[in-house]
Amino acid sequence: MAQHHARKRFGQHFLTDAAVIEQIVQAIAPRQGDAMVEIGPGLAAMTQPLVERLGHLNVIELDRDLAKRLRQHPQLQVTESDVLKVDFTALAASLNTQALRVVGNLPYNISTPILFHLLDHVGVVKDQHFMLQKEVVERMVAQPSTANYGRLSVMLQWRYDMEMVLLVGPQAFDPPPRVDSAVVRMTPWATPVALELKLLSELVQVAFSQRRKLLRHTLGKWLETRGFTGAFDVQRRAEEVAVAEYLALAQALSAA
Repeated sequence: MAQHHARKRFGQHFLTDAAVIEQIVQAIAPRQGDAMVEIGPGLAAMTQPLVERLGHLNVIELDRDLAKRLRQHPQLQVTESDVLKVDFTALAASLNTQALRVVGNLPYNISTPILFHLLDHVGVVKDQHFMLQKEVVERMVAQPSTANYGRLSVMLQWRYDMEMVLLVGPQAFDPPPRVDSAVVRMTPWATPVALELKLLSELVQVAFSQRRKLLRHTLGKWLETRGFTGAFDVQRRAEEVAVAEYLALAQALSAA
């Protein structure tokens, strides 16, 4: 079979280090019969050890040539598509599950849009394990009053318990990316704070739009336009506000 060369437009960096692959698979801990979906399986380096433990695996691959190769594997169900167009809720229904396990070495150029796309389908997800740019994972798990804490931290920590489980250097890939990578585990909270996603998203976006300024210049004005009369301290910066406070504010606005 002809050798496949990584395509820049798809952000392809293929994982080749067997020891790293084994560590990731151990972190995922696949079990026979799990309803698992792998995003961007590429040359199937992680796909093969996963499917050996699972018996069957669903994969989503955008690259037509790679999708064609993957279809030759009898234990794989291949969806040839842009992951941002995949309805994971419908996919879960087709697999008769409410506990999808989603894994993947995500293309770094669109990792954040993928994370937000999956946020819309979190109700059918049991857990997610992703290889991402280390810098992105640091933002995802960041605590308040740190440089990495921002919109991504708040939006994802609302719905998931997250932890960085593994650091991976560039040498584990072909071609090597110019950045360090990390694997993150994302487990949806059993009882998340009930609120409107669109409202929280807008609120957090406004808050972090000028992160060096006090919130009275950004979020304070936005709250005024919405006629908010409740108590919220805007004499601090966006990064000083804990996730729970943003969630409580979004709830208060919904109830107003």
